[in-house]
Amino acid sequence: MIVVLDNVRSMFNTGSVFRTADALGVEKIYLCGVTPSPLDKLGRIRPKFLKTSLGSESSVSYEKRVSTTRLLDKLKKDGYQVIAIEQADNSIPFYKYIPKNERYALVMGHEVRGLPASVLKRADKVLEIPMGGIKESLNVAVAFSIVAYNLKYKNKK
Repeated sequence: MIVVLDNVRSMFNTGSVFRTADALGVEKIYLCGVTPSPLDKLGRIRPKFLKTSLGSESSVSYEKRVSTTRLLDKLKKDGYQVIAIEQADNSIPFYKYIPKNERYALVMGHEVRGLPASVLKRADKVLEIPMGGIKESLNVAVAFSIVAYNLKYKNKK
């Protein structure tokens, strides 16, 4: 599993995704757009990041990228399924989807705006988490955890 974070603004959310990614054995995290990296411009660890990552930034491979769409095009060319997590007209409940193979990229977006149309049109599948309360969505790091664990352990005994 590869994770692509598209313009996730919060260091706390990004750090939390790193921690869950470590627990799941994620191959790599791509930090796209404004998504913060664990290190500042001088190469020092960001304290706000470390608060939630708890050191997992040293065990999970990551790379900063400017363009999410170019990255997704490359990943698809390399044989990865692109799975977007978003509420959209063509989305299906996350628990109904079974990945076609073990090579997939899970794409999460901006905390408020979600994923742009340019990213969604590159997705092989769009999954959503059904909501039963008055809120329309979950925190991006929480949503990542739910969907990623489901995909990783679906049909495994």
